[in-house]
Amino acid sequence: MDLAAAILIQVLVGIASLVLISIGLAVVFGMMRVINLAHGEFLMLGGYAAVVSHQHGVNLWVAMLIVAPLMVGAVGVAVELVVVRRLYGRMVDTLLATWGLSLLLIGLVTTVFGNVTEGVSAPLGAVRIGGFGIGQYQLVLVALAALIVLALYGGLKWTRAGMIARATMQNADMAAALGVDRGRVYTLTFGLGAALSGLAGGLLAPVSGLVPTIGAAYIAKAFITVISGGAAVVSGTLAAAGLLGAVNTVASFLATPVAGEVALLLAAVILLRLLPQGISGRLFGGAV
Repeated sequence: MDLAAAILIQVLVGIASLVLISIGLAVVFGMMRVINLAHGEFLMLGGYAAVVSHQHGVNLWVAMLIVAPLMVGAVGVAVELVVVRRLYGRMVDTLLATWGLSLLLIGLVTTVFGNVTEGVSAPLGAVRIGGFGIGQYQLVLVALAALIVLALYGGLKWTRAGMIARATMQNADMAAALGVDRGRVYTLTFGLGAALSGLAGGLLAPVSGLVPTIGAAYIAKAFITVISGGAAVVSGTLAAAGLLGAVNTVASFLATPVAGEVALLLAAVILLRLLPQGISGRLFGGAV
């Protein structure tokens, strides 16, 4: 029983991690159809923002929950205004531009901090489940991931700003004819996606450590999760994270972490072969 409980908690932690690294990309790619190859670097910037601000005296929770998303959100707004805005509808150009941006961010961070590992100790202690120890911070990550999903779902579905954003992404010309400032909606939506990425990077920094190239470890999983989820930004991403996170965690427990990564990829390939439109294309049609 203790072993089953410990495995279940680890599965939830794996799902929460996938949700955190994917939700910002889900907003940008799922709503705006922008392939942001700098998504991993936004996560990396969030981690550095949290760690550096904490090293300079900011409370760790404030650094992770406020400083990281605000800083990366501001970077996202600047990127949309300077780079992405000129490339809407040109998917290949957007891909190349954001790839160049990712290389630039890696170079800048490496120049400032060096190619060394930065980090901060995870807050809180451990809780015992029989003979197994589970970090309390991991449980906090699960709770925070759930709160982020609920807040984003409610914001997109039931607020005026969320409805305007969804309407603009579905039919920009009609929204403009009704008086919506499309440029402002695009900027704020991209900034929201970047802020969510920064928040995730800050929250994951205590458990993953930081190097300038850590974004590469995030971006593949993020794209696999978002594409497997399909068109529904929140429900699709959550469903895909639940399936792939469970497969990854169980396979890692039964074999090795490498086997877990392979199992995740195979599960995504099989899923997209059976459901080419992603999970939400078959199960959550019309959902947010």
